[in-house]
Amino acid sequence: MRIRVIGAGSWGTALSLVLARNVHSVELVAHDEPTALQLSKDRENKQYMAGFAFPESITVSSFGKQSGEVDFTVMAVPTAAVREVMAQLPEDGIFCLASKGLDPTSGGVLSDVLAELRPKAIPVALSGPNLAVELAKGVPTAAVCASPSESAAELVRLAFNSKSYRVYIGEDIRGVEIAGALKNVIAIGAGICDGLGFGDNTKGAFLCRGLAEITKLGVAMGAKLETFLGLAGVGDLFATANSKLSRNFRVGLAIADGKTLDQAVESLGQVAEGVPTLHVALRMAKELNVEVPLMTVLDAVLKGEIGFEDAISRLMERQTRFELGEQK
Repeated sequence: MRIRVIGAGSWGTALSLVLARNVHSVELVAHDEPTALQLSKDRENKQYMAGFAFPESITVSSFGKQSGEVDFTVMAVPTAAVREVMAQLPEDGIFCLASKGLDPTSGGVLSDVLAELRPKAIPVALSGPNLAVELAKGVPTAAVCASPSESAAELVRLAFNSKSYRVYIGEDIRGVEIAGALKNVIAIGAGICDGLGFGDNTKGAFLCRGLAEITKLGVAMGAKLETFLGLAGVGDLFATANSKLSRNFRVGLAIADGKTLDQAVESLGQVAEGVPTLHVALRMAKELNVEVPLMTVLDAVLKGEIGFEDAISRLMERQTRFELGEQK
């Protein structure tokens, strides 16, 4: 196949490497001409994915200068840029949405943005426990690509599936997108938990209740509950909330170490999607009347409105009743 990957950060580079190793022709699209020229010269992404040489089947271009038709396009840019990028693309066809976040303008998932801007395009969401560096190394993992079109999902599955990357298909694209976006939020809190020196009991409880909030909000936004128990839900949350390879987890560690949110994000040198996603998630939770206490307290901590001790008290002293919701 011929595949275009838009976004030459760590995630877009890792996906390009997977596709190229599967003997596909890949056009990696950088955001500007100087970056594209440097990537072409170095034949690796020294800034975001050093040490992984580009196979010959990867070519590099800059945005606006991409060439030729492709079997499908992979969107791997930061979520905040997705709307602008989609609006400027000349083609429709199949879009593999690999960016993980909620649209800051509408509060919706990225397939909604695609439907708004390019109604003839077919969306496929790709998500799972896929830390970019491990994916580039070929460490065994799995993912799910979900779409309202089974044939489109199957095309994307065939392109990515390999001995080290087991890819499934599904139809709940909304659930896969929401799970992939909101796990980044919980991963920040998980980093704070670890950074403050709490134990495994705390981490287990935090992730479980975090998953409950992700699921409640996701179902209210139109997703299927069972999606959050799969690769895009539990699988991705576990990986992202437990690894220093995760940018969002590292933000949490830095916050626990005394850094401000701005300092923590700046130290990454990359986008931590959980930060803007938290703001959008709280907006959607308010609109849909969904209670999300973990996210609410996390937001107050990141804004510097409350300290860690107060945050713990607010969560631990809340009234407890039925774990799985009010019984009928």
